[in-house]
Amino acid sequence: MLQILIDADACPVKDETYTVAARYTVPVVVVSNSPIRVPPSPSITRKVVGDAFDAADDWIVEHARRHTVVITADILLADRCLKLGAVVIAPNGRLFTDATIGNAVAVRAIMADLRAGGERIGGPAPFSAADRSRYRSSLDEALVKLRRSV
Repeated sequence: MLQILIDADACPVKDETYTVAARYTVPVVVVSNSPIRVPPSPSITRKVVGDAFDAADDWIVEHARRHTVVITADILLADRCLKLGAVVIAPNGRLFTDATIGNAVAVRAIMADLRAGGERIGGPAPFSAADRSRYRSSLDEALVKLRRSV
């Protein structure tokens, strides 16, 4: 069964996810540490996991598998989910793959070391309309491919 799991606490594309998921009648689980409002729909459920460190990530990993699309900007969560066979998409539309995740993890570690050393490095670029569009396209593409493989 296809499903979408959203790492929702800081996800800017929840509404876009609901729209694309509805087009394909794919259930969505919105996973967060605190209550997040979701539209009234039998195909959208909310899972509040509490505020323990990595509680949302751990819940997502426990429920991710083949035919699951995970929406997250968290590179370490993406890595964990890819190892389970899930499709992982960042909110900007970037598709994490087995071929790209190693580099993403390495860059994350380098940036963390620079910040820990006091370096002032810029954050990510502001989220844009192009990012939203790219995200919708990536999610649509992923769902089409997964539906063909079920």
